[in-house]
Amino acid sequence: MAAFLLWLLLLVFCWPLALLALVLYPIVWLICLPLRLVGITVGAVFAFLGALLMLPARVLRGRPA
Repeated sequence: MAAFLLWLLLLVFCWPLALLALVLYPIVWLICLPLRLVGITVGAVFAFLGALLMLPARVLRGRPA
């Protein structure tokens, strides 16, 4: 909601820039999409490596009686 209100404010003060931002937003989103996917993948790999390194400690700890 805040982004929309800021865009409306930009529309009032400088409408050509607001229209340019409205047109360029989907293009920028499409360019950023592969970078988001890479970030998700790297986060998943680090989570997997952390779980793999903690596995021996979990196995040796055993179950509480």
